[in-house]
Amino acid sequence: MTVSIRVMSAGDGYKYLLRTVAAGDGDRSLSTPLTRYYNAEGTPPGRWLGSGLSGLGAGQIGVGAQVSEAQLQLLVGMGRDPITGEPLGRAYPEYKSVTDRINDRVADLDADLGPVARGRAVAAIEAEESARGTRRAVAGFDFTFSIPKSASVLWAVADAGTQALIAQAHHAAVAEVVAFMEREVAATRTGATGRDGAVAQVDVMGLIATAYDHYDSRAGDPHLHTHVVISNKVQTVLDGKWRSLDGRPMHAAVVALSELHEAVFADHLIRRFG
Repeated sequence: MTVSIRVMSAGDGYKYLLRTVAAGDGDRSLSTPLTRYYNAEGTPPGRWLGSGLSGLGAGQIGVGAQVSEAQLQLLVGMGRDPITGEPLGRAYPEYKSVTDRINDRVADLDADLGPVARGRAVAAIEAEESARGTRRAVAGFDFTFSIPKSASVLWAVADAGTQALIAQAHHAAVAEVVAFMEREVAATRTGATGRDGAVAQVDVMGLIATAYDHYDSRAGDPHLHTHVVISNKVQTVLDGKWRSLDGRPMHAAVVALSELHEAVFADHLIRRFG
């Protein structure tokens, strides 16, 4: 598998992406000799992806433009336009904490319960709510695109020119898969979900995404991969309203996207190296 998915929560769930981005690093190239690879500090800032960018602000954000932390906080953290700060549809839902849910249920217990019965009921409530955990609103999906290990090793030890070609192949493959997701995977739902309602799956105008390149694995080995964070906010083709992505097809498509990414990356490598 060269593609994996991770659900991102609203609030500060995006901040892990920024921990390795060096301040003032600028648009650092991925073509660096191995010694510089290990000595260099930080990773490049993120860049914007997706045809849904045209719906933000007055079209001021273009594909490839640099992502600022403030923009990421507005979009992923708060569900707002990263340029104007305006809400993109409904605000993220807020859910009660485990403690609040326990307190609410305990307050509803029968006042006539004896100490033993009440203690057992409270213990059962605490166990149930702790098992449920804290629910958080979904702000987006982190799709991690990794090149095969053999390609990462070649990229790490190769000369600068070869490194650049591998990085170009990787970025081209990621862009093609994101475009495929926009055409074949991304959708939203509209309609009431009550007993007498109906839900329709409708097309969206495109995805809004940010891409962050990382250089190594958790074990510290050379491992070129890109985190593509896809915002949960999308515009419908039907009426232009801002709604949430349907997460079910996003999860269901991971294996197919991984196979496509690996094949497209190999194709781009062959085009460049023969």
